Amino acid sequence: MPRPTTRRVLATTTIALALVATGCGGGDSGPTGAGGEPGASDDAATDAGGDGGGGDTLTVWAMGAEGEKLPDFVADFEEAEGVTVEVTPIPWDVAHDKLITAAAGQQAPDVTQMGTTWMGEFAELGALAPTPDTVDESRFFEGPWSTTQVDGTSYGVPWYVDTRVMYYRTDLAEEAGYTEAPATWEELSDLAAKMQSEAGAKYGINLSPANWQEMMPFSWEAGAELTDDEGNLTLDTPGMVEGMTYYDSFFEDGVAAEPVTDFAVEQGFVDGTHPIFFSGPWHVGLIDELGGEEFADKWAVAPMPEKENRNSFVGGADLVVFEDSPNQELAWKFVDWMTQTETQQAWYETVAGLPSVTEAWESGDLADDERLSVFGTQLEETVAPPSIPEWEEVATAINGLMEQVTVGDVAPEDAVTQMQAEADSIVG
Repeated sequence: MPRPTTRRVLATTTIALALVATGCGGGDSGPTGAGGEPGASDDAATDAGGDGGGGDTLTVWAMGAEGEKLPDFVADFEEAEGVTVEVTPIPWDVAHDKLITAAAGQQAPDVTQMGTTWMGEFAELGALAPTPDTVDESRFFEGPWSTTQVDGTSYGVPWYVDTRVMYYRTDLAEEAGYTEAPATWEELSDLAAKMQSEAGAKYGINLSPANWQEMMPFSWEAGAELTDDEGNLTLDTPGMVEGMTYYDSFFEDGVAAEPVTDFAVEQGFVDGTHPIFFSGPWHVGLIDELGGEEFADKWAVAPMPEKENRNSFVGGADLVVFEDSPNQELAWKFVDWMTQTETQQAWYETVAGLPSVTEAWESGDLADDERLSVFGTQLEETVAPPSIPEWEEVATAINGLMEQVTVGDVAPEDAVTQMQAEADSIVG
């Protein structure tokens, strides 16, 4: 268990500060109320959690689009079980603080959607119930399942997933001499350069100068691991240096786009100025809408290019049950229902959330759609960031040092040394 005492003290301090800020009453911690509308009750999220309700009522919190769609979606579960599921939508920008306050005041819901990078924090607070042995881990992709694990124990299950793949203009790739997607680092570098020199693109590739989620896949592909066997952060490794060096090479060679504000990558992609980028499934719909039918045969998606492997980032959201819930049996039954194959496929149709269950990809649109199936292929090779409470702060430090490499003149090996030093200072 990596530095458990220090991490628990930091997490407990976070709760204490949250209680001071909200007056222990679940007050507003953002510009909107729990329902996302200006003027909504500041206590709505906490009131919805209450004492868990007990009996035939299950309380559930969900964020963003999921929170908007879930109330109607659970009607089949309510009818089958003869229960009421009270879903409270929570805006993402206040969700973390609402959950902290609710957990501290024992006012949490029975079940909640949980961002994958928050799992370590809430697990170490003792707020989450461990996943029952009845849950079959083998039903889930390995990378998403790892987001539920903290110090060797699983808390919850993966609900929907997010991974990144390569988007590329097939028509411009053909002009550059490629009839298939680049499969290796060498081919990606070659194609990106030729997108400029032979296909006439302004840039060969679009990469963020300061986004660890875009850079880290290349370091993972070079063999980097972010933690050692004891769970300590290991950012200053040869694989980390190699991945960052490769990433920076596109900026050094003038192939990557210069950083600008108010830039929509899908517009640059359709215009042909930025013919390669890496992103999640949401860009499929954006490009279809922007490009129209006449653009449909000019682009494709492909798995990450390979070095030692083809690993990509995996995120998304998990479903967790709170330790204090008086409805744990019903809560886990609900979680099980939400992760059944048919439910996962129906949920994808509802909000386009990619299923975490492998079997859900074997039939229907997810199997038949050529582009969507690429995401299923990529999910076989993914890595999640460490489940530690301080990860968000560490990630901010990584982004800052990334920018000093890609935009400034700091050497990658010096940057990762500084990353390790800052991470050690943050974690303690």
